[in-house]
Amino acid sequence: MPCLIRILEGDSLTPVDYQAGSLAEAAQFEPHDGVYTIANTFDGTQVLLFDAHLDRMERSAERSGMALTLDRPRLRRALRTMIAEADYGEVRYRITAPTTMPGQLILSIEPFRPLAPAVYAEGVRVVTLAGAARETPEAKTAGWLHDRAALEHALPPGIFTGLLIGPHGELLEGLSTNFYAVLDGVLRTAGEGVLPGMAQVIVLAIAPEVLPVEMRAVLLEDVPHLQEAFITSASRGIVPVVTIDGHTIGDGTPGPRTRALRERYAAWAAAHLQAL
Repeated sequence: MPCLIRILEGDSLTPVDYQAGSLAEAAQFEPHDGVYTIANTFDGTQVLLFDAHLDRMERSAERSGMALTLDRPRLRRALRTMIAEADYGEVRYRITAPTTMPGQLILSIEPFRPLAPAVYAEGVRVVTLAGAARETPEAKTAGWLHDRAALEHALPPGIFTGLLIGPHGELLEGLSTNFYAVLDGVLRTAGEGVLPGMAQVIVLAIAPEVLPVEMRAVLLEDVPHLQEAFITSASRGIVPVVTIDGHTIGDGTPGPRTRALRERYAAWAAAHLQAL
């Protein structure tokens, strides 16, 4: 199924002059300057933390020197119209506010295809990326969307994502995810130098029920001693990590704390869905 893409200006939704088979493919046609957010719907047009996504877009714009105030009711109406037009059922959507198009938004939707159950049951392999860095880590910018695509394309076969490394060896975040690790029974995740994620909001709400939490990144030297690790994103939830740079984490399978957090995450999400 093709990606449905429209320009929202005022109350008008106008088709673009290009076609794309996915959000990833559509990104190559979008401007490099601006901010965006991406998430998925549940049960048709139910959404999770929608206003928080838009809050982060506005904060990202401010950090990038861009004036942005989103008309939220109009944006909701436009997305509902597009979802009905596409008739894809659950969708994954991206909202892009380009710096070069004041007053306009690019809305893109594709069918939502969740990860295979085996990914969550078996975990994923990741690698660290020396030298890769986000110019403005706390902002979700269109420029990083394009930079990230090149890094993802260069990942070795079988690797799910790459992890960005701080100047002192901190494991900061994935290319499009937040990163967490359990070290000495404490859940650790970077508290600065990363993009605050929407899935991270949920993890930080539920994690104290399972184990202590510390907003401090683990280091590369800690990797052989990690008991568990996982990454999160709005569209994927909690994804267990079982190897980092070839080092096996724990016993090489998703750990008990990660599984417990996945159960609580699903329950939290189900209880906080709202109509678009």
